[in-house]
Amino acid sequence: MITFEDFKKLDLRVGKILSAERVQDSDKLVRLMVDLGDKDETGSFLARQIVAGIGVSYSPEELLGKEIIVVANLEPRKLMGIESQGMLLATRDGERVVLLGPEQLVSPGSPIS
Repeated sequence: MITFEDFKKLDLRVGKILSAERVQDSDKLVRLMVDLGDKDETGSFLARQIVAGIGVSYSPEELLGKEIIVVANLEPRKLMGIESQGMLLATRDGERVVLLGPEQLVSPGSPIS
């Protein structure tokens, strides 16, 4: 069990997948560029790179434009030499990975509470 205070430490946000490509030499990994509503000091849009093991269940083409739920404050981690700057939430239905997302379209970066 975790406390409510521990749960509040998670920065869960809606992200919109802007691009997706398979990671070379991997059947499962896909490199995603995701809009989480982040902007730099000049107000320019910043995309976040996320590497996810969803390539067996999803082609890059079917991921474009999907809204997903992302853990945005997870420490970056390298997968096959590529830095992943967050983690998407998913579940399994048998062998298929199913991405979690909002029921309706919402703005990228919308917080999950």
